[in-house]
Amino acid sequence: MRIKLEKRQVNGGRVTPLDKAGYRMSLPELPAGQYGLSQVDDYAHLPRWRFPHQPPLRLRLEARVSANVLPGTWGFGLWNDPFSFGFGGGGMARLLPVLPNAAWFFYGSQHNHLTLADDQPGAGFHAKVFRSPRLPSIFSLLAVPGLPFLFWPRTARLLRKCAGQLTKETTTLLPEFAETWQLYELLWKRNQVVFSINHEVVLETNISPQGRLGLVIWIDNQYFRFDPEGKLGFGFLSVSTEQWLEIRGLIVSPD
Repeated sequence: MRIKLEKRQVNGGRVTPLDKAGYRMSLPELPAGQYGLSQVDDYAHLPRWRFPHQPPLRLRLEARVSANVLPGTWGFGLWNDPFSFGFGGGGMARLLPVLPNAAWFFYGSQHNHLTLADDQPGAGFHAKVFRSPRLPSIFSLLAVPGLPFLFWPRTARLLRKCAGQLTKETTTLLPEFAETWQLYELLWKRNQVVFSINHEVVLETNISPQGRLGLVIWIDNQYFRFDPEGKLGFGFLSVSTEQWLEIRGLIVSPD
């Protein structure tokens, strides 16, 4: 399948082409509070109903990062861009937030807690799947009056529990060997997702995302946490030295 990828580069984030269908995505030194992003994706100007990918599909690439422990997040895989507030800025599509559907290899530093399930890891390097009902995005506007309650731990815990009942997810933590080239594969079927590293299965689940998804490969310095105690936090971490994610041999094909 031929993939047309577009770049997103914010505050010094840089995407540089490499040989063998590859890219180097890098961030410069950044102070705390300043957002940096280096990303390629294939859905930037599309409404969600026109996102390119649906099962059965196989994603394959090799990847490495500058260090196993980095501030922020990085990863690669498929998602529905659920939390976008890009109302047309920079040519992006106008998207309201929706519940998450995703299947990806994802890293989040310890400042993050990116799970709605109490028994799932919220940080580290892991393979993860989200499956949520495909509610119309207009419903997100109905939730706006309730946003202040997210900053009161008692009601935030209740809202988190309700969201967790709507969204199914499964995760497995992965070994910290991402500094060296590894072969990553993701097989997405309608009722199954299989993750492999160097041809060895690391996660196989019957939880499969719904709807059409987009391909995303990125590195940034943001964090978001919504922990079981109802504590909400988000922001941008300092980057003390250049950090990067490299990928090569990218193949996306029907399975």
